[in-house]
Amino acid sequence: MLRLNDIKLPLDHAEADLAPAVIERLGIAPSDLLTLDIFKRSYDARNKQQVFLIYQVDVTLFDEVEGALLANPKTSSLVRLTPNTDYQFVAAAPSTFPQAEQQRPLVIGFGPCGLLAALLLAQMGLKPIVLERGQNVRQRTKDTWGLWRRRELNPESNVQFGEGGAGTFSDGKLYSQVRDRRHLGRKVLEEFVAAGAPPEILMVSKPHIGTFKLVKMVESIRAKILSLGGEIRFEQKVTQIHRESIPSEPSISDDAPAENTGQITGVTLASGETLQSRHIVLAVGHSARDTFEMLVEENIYVEAKPFSIGFRIEHPQSIIDEARFGESKGHPILGAADYKLVHHCKNGRSVYSFCMCPGGTVVAAASEPGRLVTNGMSQYSRNERNANAAIVVGIEPERDYPGAVLAGIDLQRKLETAAFALGGSDYSAPAQRVEDFLANQPSTVLGAVKPSYRPGVKLVNLAELLPDFANEALREAIVAFDRQVKGFAMKDALLTGVETRTSSPISIRRGKDYQSINTKGLYPAGEGAGYAGGILSAGIDGIKVAEAIALDLLSAPD
Repeated sequence: MLRLNDIKLPLDHAEADLAPAVIERLGIAPSDLLTLDIFKRSYDARNKQQVFLIYQVDVTLFDEVEGALLANPKTSSLVRLTPNTDYQFVAAAPSTFPQAEQQRPLVIGFGPCGLLAALLLAQMGLKPIVLERGQNVRQRTKDTWGLWRRRELNPESNVQFGEGGAGTFSDGKLYSQVRDRRHLGRKVLEEFVAAGAPPEILMVSKPHIGTFKLVKMVESIRAKILSLGGEIRFEQKVTQIHRESIPSEPSISDDAPAENTGQITGVTLASGETLQSRHIVLAVGHSARDTFEMLVEENIYVEAKPFSIGFRIEHPQSIIDEARFGESKGHPILGAADYKLVHHCKNGRSVYSFCMCPGGTVVAAASEPGRLVTNGMSQYSRNERNANAAIVVGIEPERDYPGAVLAGIDLQRKLETAAFALGGSDYSAPAQRVEDFLANQPSTVLGAVKPSYRPGVKLVNLAELLPDFANEALREAIVAFDRQVKGFAMKDALLTGVETRTSSPISIRRGKDYQSINTKGLYPAGEGAGYAGGILSAGIDGIKVAEAIALDLLSAPD
């Protein structure tokens, strides 16, 4: 089988047009084409007057025809052998591993990273025990609606904590910029499809799944883990990590503090129960602040890292569709338009769009009482009235929150506390029309863009929330983005604050073996540890750490 790239056809082409285009491109006879499968479909909308679909296809030809195409310099650059994207387990025989109870790996956190780590460990026969501080996804959904509808926050069951992780209440984007030579992303997507996700996520260039479908999918994967001997325990918050010293090894990594080096031995839960394990996946997500504090107290090596702060911006989805697709807007293949924008400002800061949610809503994403933070969410249909995205300014430890390793968390809390107060201290979000933000004056009335945030908004001057450099950068960027997406700076576009959870404010450093640089057996993973940025990349990282655990067990002496 051969893979052929860049087959370009008009947006409204007939299904029967694809095979003739492949035949013409390869210069073969129609009878030579035995099978044709679409591997990937994307679109080219750079010219809004003429939008094209771009295909990657896998074709089966007679052996001699395939050989001739690969040998001919004129055609060999067009095709290649279709790569094998089937996942290859590093180990799949349960009898390969020690069966003692203390060897069961623990997975702390059940978001996308923990979900895939636990699934792979279970598929390899390692019967993981998952510890999730929040609720199962159904109860978690009810608790989350409690904040959105009744202004009641459950600190342990919300947008950030619970089965499925923060990605459950998002747009459900399933693409990333991770270099993926081993096709681990394909493994993630195939598991999602097996769990009930739409099969098209394997084919479209920017797949997404939406919140409601994610709920069912997460439940299905949980059931598979349980069927393979795994154990999943909800409302199980880890409050202490135990380790023993390794006197024979001065350090696990060259840059690890020798005096802190140890071997993980287990954890203690909030209930007082202690579980033993020498292989623990730490996949707690980017908002587990109390867990990060505990890790620092336990001398696990943690360092501050950059993240971003800003607001959510809402436009009518029709404005974005028009700017991106022109007369092709509304085409069912194209769906709701998105954007990805970056601007480098005169003050040396960079502003970019993040977590763009076409046809979606701005949601309350607080996880601590008395603090307010926003996020974005879309359903699979993406058919809500507004588009929204975070527009955020990059900040760095050295100049913006120097000193303590957890200073970034302190800054997040400061901004979220201020946003809560500015919104009226009842989980209403502070909001402002773009025209007023650019003029640095408070908004007093809404315009054409109605807020999607629930439980509600309070009109204010958002400049009171962020540092001057951030407001200056955001104002400059909004105007610059309007040159890329016409209508972006429309006067009635609505800003809602505050956005602080773009990524983890810390990194839990690990070595090439995926273990903490100063604690053997501890596998920091996913967004919370600083190694992922979205559902797909988090899932890929979960697979990698599960593989690393299996390889470590296989290399252990009998």
